Amino acid sequence: MANIFLITISAAFLACIVTTIGIYVINKFAKWGKRNVVYFMSFAAGVLISVSFMHIIPKSFEMSKYAPVFLLIGFLTLHIFNRFLKGFVCGESKCRNYAFGVIPAIGIGFHSFIDGVIYSVIFSVSIFTGILAAVGMVLHEFPEGIVTFLLLIKSGFSKKKSSLYAFLAAAITTPLGALVSWPFISRLTPSALGILLSLSAGALVYVGATHLLPKVEEESKRYTLLALAAGIIVAVIIILSKTT
Repeated sequence: MANIFLITISAAFLACIVTTIGIYVINKFAKWGKRNVVYFMSFAAGVLISVSFMHIIPKSFEMSKYAPVFLLIGFLTLHIFNRFLKGFVCGESKCRNYAFGVIPAIGIGFHSFIDGVIYSVIFSVSIFTGILAAVGMVLHEFPEGIVTFLLLIKSGFSKKKSSLYAFLAAAITTPLGALVSWPFISRLTPSALGILLSLSAGALVYVGATHLLPKVEEESKRYTLLALAAGIIVAVIIILSKTT
C-alpha cells in the first residue's frame, strides 16, 4: 500500500504542477496559451471519455451492483453544481465585480479537491486504472489553471494576485484532496470502492463530454477533431495493450 500511496500522491502533485504551468503560461505567454488551449482540452476530452466508457465504468460495474445508479449520480451532481454556480454568479446579467472570478475559483477549487479524491479511488482499485484516468485528468488541469487565472484577471485582480489565487484554488487542492481522502479510501470494501469509482466515472464523463467538448466546439478550430481522435487513440492503445 505504501507504493500505491506514493504513486497516488505523485499523480496528484503532477496535476498540481500541470495546473501551475497553465497559470504560468497564460501569465507569461498569453497569446500562445489562448491559441493552443483548445487542443489540450480536446485531447483531454478524448482520453477521459474513452477511458471512462471502455475501462472505468465496466470495472465499477464488476465491483458493485449499485454502480450504475452512482454513475448517474456522479454525472448529475457535477451538472447540478455547475448550473447552481453559473446561476449564482451571473444569473441573467454579466457580473462586473470580484464575485465573477472569486466564486468560480471556489467552484474550481472544490472540483480540483474532488479530483484528488478520484485519484485515491482509482489508484486504490488498480495502478493501471489510475494511470489511464490520470492521463486525461492531468491534461485537463492545464486549461483549468488558465481559465481560473483569466476569470480572476477579468474580475479586476492584479496578475500577481490572480496567479496566487488560481494556484490556491485550482492547483494545490488536488494533492490536498488525495492526502485527506487516502486514509479512508484504503479501508473501504471492494463494493464501496466500486461505488466511488462509478461516481468518479460519472464526473469524468461530465468533464469530458459536457464541460470540455462544448468549449472546444465554440472555438471551431480546424484541428480539434484530430486532437480529440489522438486522445481516443492513446486511450484505446493503452487499454488494448493491457488486455492482450
